[in-house]
Amino acid sequence: MFSASDIKDLRDKTGAGMLDCKKALQETAGDIDKAIDWLREKGISKAAKKESRIAAEGLCLTLSQGNNAVMVEVNCETDFVAKNEEFQNFVKMIATEILKHDELSTNDDVLSLVVDNESIGDKLVALTAKIGEKLSFRRFVKLTKEDNQVFGEYLHMGGKIGTIVVLEGANTEVAKDVAMQTAAMNPTCVSREDVPQDLLEHESNIIREQVINEGKPAEIAEKMVAGRLNKFYKEICLDEQVFVKDSSLSVGNYVKNNGGKIIKMVRFAVGEGIEKKQEDFASEVMKQING
Repeated sequence: MFSASDIKDLRDKTGAGMLDCKKALQETAGDIDKAIDWLREKGISKAAKKESRIAAEGLCLTLSQGNNAVMVEVNCETDFVAKNEEFQNFVKMIATEILKHDELSTNDDVLSLVVDNESIGDKLVALTAKIGEKLSFRRFVKLTKEDNQVFGEYLHMGGKIGTIVVLEGANTEVAKDVAMQTAAMNPTCVSREDVPQDLLEHESNIIREQVINEGKPAEIAEKMVAGRLNKFYKEICLDEQVFVKDSSLSVGNYVKNNGGKIIKMVRFAVGEGIEKKQEDFASEVMKQING
């Protein structure tokens, strides 16, 4: 058998996670040296050393089948790996498996799925070790539509941005146009009714301070706040944005003119919100030149 101190010792020696260390000791009857080899064979020890590195590149992918659609984001460290066929196939495998299963609510649910007698999580660790970069399954969304609704999907720049929209009463061509609009103009909400109250209050306060700083009286300031909020809505609400293919229309009117209504919208951009490491190659070269 083995103790908690054995798990800690193995973790210190390999950098692997507590659960992986416990499993390794279970598989090797508590033999530390064999457990180290077990972790190395599984690629876990090598992969664990990459956990502190930043993975902000990668791919978004959308897939749909019947009344279900899914979008995933899987990250890596470099754009070079994002173009790797094995990495791309791995991303597609994850999206395909999510489509097959209902009641997946967390990343751990997805990573626990077993494909060809191996969990997706274990496959991720093995691919990390093989490719030599930190890989991360970041997020997913699964959407379901009604029979009278259609999906619109769009991937920009080979998967740097992915969007899925659900339209009611329109066709797939219109839905694709709306998905492209979503990718290009990055709306936050479908309509002004969907704007979170805290975001609305925050923007209102900023506008109010701007107007007061311009020297406007309080009674006029409130009217100006309302007017500028309308402009704000046209920037963040998909329904109210100017349609990029026809500036005489809003997106909502374009869809309405084609017998439809926008129901849902999801947009992923690879690496958004991840603090990327800034490389100063010129400085690095100068350091080498100067010894």
